[in-house]
Amino acid sequence: MGCDGGTIPKRHELVKGPKKVEKVDKNAALAARWKYCALSTEKLRRPIVTCDLGRLYNKDAVIEFLLDKSADRPNSEVVSHLRGIKDIKELNLTDNPAWEGERRNTKGDRYEDMHCAMFICPVVGLEMNGKHRFCFLRTCGCVFSDRALKEVKTEICHKCGDPFKEEDLVVLNGTKEEVEKLRKIMEEKRAKAKATKKIQTPPKPFLQRAKLQQKMAKTAASQSLDPLVLPAPPRWSNPWQHPEAWRNPGARGPSSPWKRSRRPTNLSSPATVQPSAPKPRRPTGLPTPPTTSK
Repeated sequence: MGCDGGTIPKRHELVKGPKKVEKVDKNAALAARWKYCALSTEKLRRPIVTCDLGRLYNKDAVIEFLLDKSADRPNSEVVSHLRGIKDIKELNLTDNPAWEGERRNTKGDRYEDMHCAMFICPVVGLEMNGKHRFCFLRTCGCVFSDRALKEVKTEICHKCGDPFKEEDLVVLNGTKEEVEKLRKIMEEKRAKAKATKKIQTPPKPFLQRAKLQQKMAKTAASQSLDPLVLPAPPRWSNPWQHPEAWRNPGARGPSSPWKRSRRPTNLSSPATVQPSAPKPRRPTGLPTPPTTSK
């Protein structure tokens, strides 16, 4: 069976089979992660920031997200772990002198090399185009290639000279395994910081007073004492730990930082008021002495 013009169709032109799954170019996808913001999908421009998971963002896009988290965004799940501005770090990047930027190809009639990166490693000179592994320091934000850190082993930053530890190194745009590892480290770090904050924050005075009353009630119950007549609370070694230290300065005890006034607080107390000598009274019933007139 032929078609117009004597052509003979082939089988793939007449029979429609299942559609082939389009494969994404791995190199192009990897290069896009180093050139575009992970949140707004716009081209990266200074200032560039990153998170504890090693993703690259434009700082203005992250600030807009933090100011209005209720807005529907296409990539909001990428930054769901960000709580505030303290969770991001601004990167100290080194410009690539070979990259001419978008000024050269304004008309779109020139070839643009996708593998030419905007930034390079300041030690080895490798480009940040996705082919090489890069890390940044949490302390200063400087970015270096993994090869530079292995060849020149030091505990001081190559660019700014600030000291750092191996724990401060974070991989940029790592693999899924590396991202999961960084996520666990981030969660452990936040849990540790939360526990430390609870220990350092002293409880409120009324909570201390309630705990003291509960403790004294338990002591009275165990010693079969009258709960209405509780023993006196012990003297505090630190006067500032007393629950009434802020309301009643006298409750802080003799070690109070303020000097007590020498003036007696209770003038009607027998210990502070000395009794005056009784005035001599004339006995009643005796005749008055006569007055002599001159």
